[in-house]
Amino acid sequence: MDVRPDHGERTYRGTGRLEGRKALITGGDSGIGRAVAIAFAREGADVLITHLEAETQDAEDTAFYALFWLCQAAVPHMQPGSSIITSSSVQAFQPSPHLLDYATSKAAIVNFTKGLGHELAERGIRVNSVAPGPVWTPLIPATMSEDKLTSFGAQAPMGRAAQPAELAPFYVFLASQESSYMTSEVLGVTGGSPIT
Repeated sequence: MDVRPDHGERTYRGTGRLEGRKALITGGDSGIGRAVAIAFAREGADVLITHLEAETQDAEDTAFYALFWLCQAAVPHMQPGSSIITSSSVQAFQPSPHLLDYATSKAAIVNFTKGLGHELAERGIRVNSVAPGPVWTPLIPATMSEDKLTSFGAQAPMGRAAQPAELAPFYVFLASQESSYMTSEVLGVTGGSPIT
């Protein structure tokens, strides 16, 4: 990429809000996932990043900025009933009262969040999501023509695309004690565009 996204490598400063928590982040090797992984680790969480084989170098680059456990997994091609949580990932997290305190995935959608949040609330499991607007990630220049690239994000009321680091604090909030009474909510971080 000619313009490097800001994942918070140099800017995100943690305050211990996730101390002692354990998080699984799919796709934590780049883009929003990398920014969230860095923020969680700097907030004190133990973080397991899953990534595709082709993204191993990006995952290792992410691990340069904080301590992570890396797990290669072909999540989009997993068979029904298979699991990212393996014995090796459990061993990496060490014994804990809860295997995971927080999991994040890029696959969540609004109706999935609301329905599952209501369904799991009585079991003490909260389901919330972040709905991003245009975000400057490695996927953008890889999938757009040069013409579209120069105006990417201009359609948002704020007139620009977000940096991944601008979304990470919302994920930290959802994983922290401050959001303990929230479930089935979708946080729109869209630069002013309505969530549809």
